[in-house]
Amino acid sequence: MKILKKLFAVSYSTIILLFICCGLALIFFAALELWHGLNPSEAMPLRSRFNFVLESIGLLTIAVVAMELGQTILEEEVLRKVQVSAPTRVRRFLSRFMVVVVVALSIECLVTVFELAHVDPSRLPHAAAIGVAAGVLLAAWGLFIRLNKSAEELEPEAMAEAKSEDRKIK
Repeated sequence: MKILKKLFAVSYSTIILLFICCGLALIFFAALELWHGLNPSEAMPLRSRFNFVLESIGLLTIAVVAMELGQTILEEEVLRKVQVSAPTRVRRFLSRFMVVVVVALSIECLVTVFELAHVDPSRLPHAAAIGVAAGVLLAAWGLFIRLNKSAEELEPEAMAEAKSEDRKIK
């Protein structure tokens, strides 16, 4: 069983490292896109510069998601060395994940709307679908939290333990 636990720790650590590498690569690509849009030596219309800046914002949004997922896995699976099985831990893990996903989808929706409004307005329903998906996820997350509030009241010791672990990690 100890070997299996070590294997999981190594696997999680590898995943965390890959998330960080992906996040850093996306930050690098975003910087390149931003430089391409702001480079004064290149002659290009303002609309093209605007699109490069928007693409940079989109890449940075995805980079934030990758970095936050890596941090969440690090804190929840490696540093705390806990299994996500208790309702309190499930809510905490899902909440951290959902915050990142909803914010990323919302930003991506805005970037896509700004881009498509000027390039191809006929594709705006696709951008709206991203916004609707973010809204549905936010509503479902809120419903999940509300319906699971009673579980938190049933296990106050688990909530106290989770909060004490937060203080240890900080």
